[in-house]
Amino acid sequence: MTGKKTVHSATDPLATRKLRHSPHGGPGTDGATQTIGGYLIQRLQDYGVRDLFGIPGDFVLGFYGMLEESPINVVGCTREDCAGYAADAYARVNGLGAVCVTYCVGGLSLCNSIAGAYAEKSPVIVISGAPGITERRNDPLLHHKVRDFNTQREVFEKITVASASLDDPLTAFREIDRCLEAAVRYKRPVYLEIPRDRVHARALVPHVPLQAEFLSNEEALQSALEEAAGRLLSARQPVVIAGVEVHRFGLREQVLTFAEANRLPMCATLLGKSVVSERHPLYLGVYEGAMGRAAVTKYVEESDCVLLLGTFMTDINLGIFTAHLDPGKCIYATSEQLRIGHHHFHDVLLSDFVSGLSKLSLRSTEPTLPAPKKGGEVPADLEQPVTNASLFAYIDSILDDEMVVIADVGDSLFGASDLTIHKHTEFISPAYYTSMGFAVPAALGAQVANTNLRPFVLVGDGAFQMTCMELSSIARRGFNPIIMVLNNHGYTTERFLQEGPFNDILNWNYHRIPELLGKGQGFEIHTFGELQQAMQTALACKDSFSLLNVHLASDDISPALARLAEKMSKQV
Repeated sequence: MTGKKTVHSATDPLATRKLRHSPHGGPGTDGATQTIGGYLIQRLQDYGVRDLFGIPGDFVLGFYGMLEESPINVVGCTREDCAGYAADAYARVNGLGAVCVTYCVGGLSLCNSIAGAYAEKSPVIVISGAPGITERRNDPLLHHKVRDFNTQREVFEKITVASASLDDPLTAFREIDRCLEAAVRYKRPVYLEIPRDRVHARALVPHVPLQAEFLSNEEALQSALEEAAGRLLSARQPVVIAGVEVHRFGLREQVLTFAEANRLPMCATLLGKSVVSERHPLYLGVYEGAMGRAAVTKYVEESDCVLLLGTFMTDINLGIFTAHLDPGKCIYATSEQLRIGHHHFHDVLLSDFVSGLSKLSLRSTEPTLPAPKKGGEVPADLEQPVTNASLFAYIDSILDDEMVVIADVGDSLFGASDLTIHKHTEFISPAYYTSMGFAVPAALGAQVANTNLRPFVLVGDGAFQMTCMELSSIARRGFNPIIMVLNNHGYTTERFLQEGPFNDILNWNYHRIPELLGKGQGFEIHTFGELQQAMQTALACKDSFSLLNVHLASDDISPALARLAEKMSKQV
């Protein structure tokens, strides 16, 4: 590939790369009518982007004007980082997201959320305005500029898989194709910078979209499938761990077909939670070391063949390194590498490997599975204070098929790992990058992507204070998420690591925020009876958001975090 940044992957079969006309269509080929801005907008639509998040600014106003005249719905946010989180969640639901901001003060504010999208393989198209090329003569000190005119692009090169400055009408159209193709292929963000005097620049020659097609090396693919089949066939207790890439690359049905045909038990990682329905009879639970259920951890770690599909074994997925997997017993397949035991296979696409597995019929023996997860106990005494254990047990009992659980980091995430998610991909969290403040703007993005999904947001009070004003955008659109603030007066997960006054924050009257916004309803909750009553009211309210301020003891932790603490105390 050509351009300002090279795109690469450990599994790129470069020898079998082909160019073909894009299946996503594209605008007409009349060079007299194509403009850089118009072409970019059309290509976003070709790839299924119906909505775009962001905040306008003077260097991008011309492009915003074109967006407003297009079929793309522009969703204004309160902060650029919130727009990035919203676009990230939108991409996880829709398959591709987009965010548009102004130069430097907008773009650099976006960096953290796009870094998270890169880490967790969420394909977001970042579009930034920039000073016009004619304005840059003699290197003037234009507002928003920092160091030089390339600074922002160079920053984004580190947190995207492809980037380009659309400053030359001769190359801009090809660069748009290259970057959008990279986002879809690698499931990671890309960056496009458009100088404001190039938005309406016309093509110098007619342009027809082209797309590269990548093919696996057939010999390597067949060798890998044969070795994998041999290991699975001879295994006494094989198990599948499905990771987030199974969702990102649309491989869920093939993984299910393979597991069901061969009666293979399935787990998920925390980042990949809900990649398959957690009500599936072959589903064991989340594998996350000491944070997970002991029976699940034992089953996986005693397996003589662990098939990890699309799984990134991060420290969070491994329960802060309390998990123990023998690489010699693992088949590890991601979009970036394929390793079977200690054998490495190159030039094999993950989709081809999973497709090949789905055609295998190896086993028909019914597995002996550990006992299913027991539901948490809900207190009979309604006057009892709400605890983490009773809270998550109750949440598990009221989730339904139309909800998408969005968990922020900390104990909101760890506690949510025990929830039973009914359908495919109805759990969203930053479970690897773990950036606080993700959940509220992510609720906006998820509901824009699919208005039939009702977000159920779990967020700690510290994370809520960072991005809660995105409730303004939620209220403006009449969306109806249920936001549950776990109010323990500070950073409880940090207290778990090291106690100190730096973990304390000001206690807000969170339940009164709807009064400030003039929309929504709020509830203050101390007892379990108040929780039940407030939740039933929130569930019945379909036309606005509900905010539940749930008071918890500052030293109360979720059952998952308690399991981790017990395990780590024995190790120390």
